[in-house]
Amino acid sequence: MNLQYISDSKGQTTGVFIPINEWNNLKNKYKGLEEEDVTIPHWHTKVVRERIDDYRKDPGSALDFDSAMDDIENEL
Repeated sequence: MNLQYISDSKGQTTGVFIPINEWNNLKNKYKGLEEEDVTIPHWHTKVVRERIDDYRKDPGSALDFDSAMDDIENEL
């Protein structure tokens, strides 16, 4: 696949350009690839809202990303 990466002025990758013939091949291989209608299950929305409420009640109970990753790695 001949991809072209798009970067911002700081050199951070911000996007990918896929040639149209390769995009068409991907769409044929993965039916529904370009469908944008994403349905989030009700149970998932409920869990996220509960977690947001918990965070708002006690923001200090949340871990930052690095701390969370350290905890996960220590448990492995």
